[in-house]
Amino acid sequence: MSASTPVISSQNRPLQLALVGNPNTGKTTLFNALTGLRQRIGNYPGITVAMATGTVFLDKQAAYLTDLPGTYSLAASSPDEKIVHDYINGNIPNTAKPDVLICVVDSTNLNKNLYLACQLAEHGIPVVIALSFWDSALRQKTQLQTDLLSKRLGVPVVPVNVVRNEGIAELKHAILHAHNCSSLMHRMQWEPEMAAAIDDFRSELKKAQIAVNAAEAYRLIFDSTMPTLPGINSQAPELKTALERCRSRIRKAGFHPHTVEAVLYHRHIAELTDGVIVQKDSRIIRRGESIDRLLTHRFWGMLIFAVFMYVVFQSVYSWSAPFMDLIDFLKGGLQGIAASGLEGHPQLQSLVTDGVIEGVGAFLIFLPQILILFFFISLLEETGYMARAAFLMDRMFSWAGLSGKSFVPLLSSFACAIPGILATRTIEDRKSRLITIFIAPLMSCSARLPVYVLLIGALIEPRYGPFVAGLTLFAIHILGILVALPTAWILHKILRRTPSKPFIIEMPDYQVPKLRNLIWRMWSEGREFVYRAGTVIFVITILIWALLYYPRPDTVEPQTLVRVQSEFVEQGLSEAEFTAQLEEEDSEVAQEFSRQLDAAYINQSYLSRFGKAVQPVFDLAGFDWRISVGILASFPAREVIVSTMGVIFSLGGEVDESSPNLRAAMHQATWADGHRAGQPLFTIPVAFAIMVFFALCQQCGSTLAVIRSEANTFWAVLSFTFMTTLAWITSILTYQGLSWIMS
Repeated sequence: MSASTPVISSQNRPLQLALVGNPNTGKTTLFNALTGLRQRIGNYPGITVAMATGTVFLDKQAAYLTDLPGTYSLAASSPDEKIVHDYINGNIPNTAKPDVLICVVDSTNLNKNLYLACQLAEHGIPVVIALSFWDSALRQKTQLQTDLLSKRLGVPVVPVNVVRNEGIAELKHAILHAHNCSSLMHRMQWEPEMAAAIDDFRSELKKAQIAVNAAEAYRLIFDSTMPTLPGINSQAPELKTALERCRSRIRKAGFHPHTVEAVLYHRHIAELTDGVIVQKDSRIIRRGESIDRLLTHRFWGMLIFAVFMYVVFQSVYSWSAPFMDLIDFLKGGLQGIAASGLEGHPQLQSLVTDGVIEGVGAFLIFLPQILILFFFISLLEETGYMARAAFLMDRMFSWAGLSGKSFVPLLSSFACAIPGILATRTIEDRKSRLITIFIAPLMSCSARLPVYVLLIGALIEPRYGPFVAGLTLFAIHILGILVALPTAWILHKILRRTPSKPFIIEMPDYQVPKLRNLIWRMWSEGREFVYRAGTVIFVITILIWALLYYPRPDTVEPQTLVRVQSEFVEQGLSEAEFTAQLEEEDSEVAQEFSRQLDAAYINQSYLSRFGKAVQPVFDLAGFDWRISVGILASFPAREVIVSTMGVIFSLGGEVDESSPNLRAAMHQATWADGHRAGQPLFTIPVAFAIMVFFALCQQCGSTLAVIRSEANTFWAVLSFTFMTTLAWITSILTYQGLSWIMS
């Protein structure tokens, strides 16, 4: 039999394994150890909960292993818990029911972790218990009688130390044994009154032709909110009647229906672990406990956290710069090669250079930031510090409905919203995660900086000096935060029907990070970004290119030629000299003609026509059609406005935010028509209105693509609509208010 021959389940398909466990039990680390690089990331159908699936070899035979979200119980009060419940019951479309469950149990917290294992026993699926943090238990002078525990549970119990690769082979052997021998975990014996009530409940449902298995019946009886079960109408009168009768019997037996499960399971677990846990020295102080007192201190903990975040932020912002410059350099090189090779085919040349290569470069340029960010996130998680940081920040963010884990994504968004949004995957609570995703683009990312530098350098600094210029730059960065927190609070109130999970977090032991896991996380997150977001970004870029390129009427070039020729003749150049210089590519005449031709084509493009059509909408903010076109062209990426303005003012697309020519052109620009005809176009109120618009507007196609992939289309549309409307209103208020003050 070859190495890739799959293990066949009783259903005559490859063996399907599932990794289940509480959060922070080392489940994902164990998954990586079992599967190596044979993994793929995906979402469950209909809901954005990431899962990883990989191949694990059992006695040289392949089986498929799925890493389910961490959960404390199967009471489905959150999307993650519902996914775990549905997956184990085989209710996920196009996904096989698992043949073996590998329950990861923290050796240092055995009693609490066995609660989930006991619930798994009710599903009638073979179970293997993997004892993680075995080395931590030994350091705490704690010994676990694994043979005794295995005998009482009825399933294999295997200690593992992933860092040292200890116990992995034994675990694989136990999985195969559990499958071949159908090792079912012993179920808890319910109290006689409870058992009778549950049996009668299922009998009544069976008579009403409502089929549920034992595990589903427990969820219907014990959960405070009615679970959604496939094929079962939760509003059916027969179900409600049977449920009320069952719960009434449980109350008469002296139990509360919503708490009896926990009470009886914990009593059962206490019996299971009696004599299993041997604590040699009860006075032993957990390693890292003294460090915890420092890292979670109200003052020192915050100070250390601020230093850590500064290092992370600077790393994402600064370390990525050379790699981003390299990608930009390579992109420019490819564009130059393509332009030379396609000379004589202007349409195809523009499509390849400005559309295809620019589109690919538009998302690849973010890759260094994403890789560096996830390296640090993985480092913080692997060492155990992330849990401490989340605990610290939860005190500051909880009033707005945010989790303590929201801080890192929001901080990262100051560099770029894309890695910031991807970083929200560490937030377990779905509502907090959605709110964080929604407000992350309000953080002033680095793409906005060229716009601020251009306007402040051209209009604010020359008039008010460097101090006011610096203060303006600081204030415009703070604006996003001032808007984001109230927005989060409002969303928190709107989404209050979605129950929030209380912020419960365990402080895992400090661990030495495993380099292999750090690299794997960087690789998987980067690959997923390129695959999922890159395609959408590419399409958006091609679309904007087409709107700026077409139409190309034949009359534009000769009309531009006549205009440029007349300008040079007026300056004293003869027609013969003009014609001769026009043939020289690097001459002033040829370059001026090229710049004015680009501006003329943009002036009559579909995007320009649209900009002129919607200009009345921006008129109240003091924007003419040229600024409006610059804003519209910037929706794929904000920094595009600088080069677009350069083309519109006939300076070429190579100008940057510090270009003296562009600043001079902005100073000289006036309104061409309307009631402001002849007045300066760029004034102090207009400059502030543009900066406020860019600070609050959702002008990044890449960010929208990532929001869509991480949340769904609704949240992407809502983000675009809310931020764009907010930016439009606030830019009008800014312009009108400053114009009134300065009049």
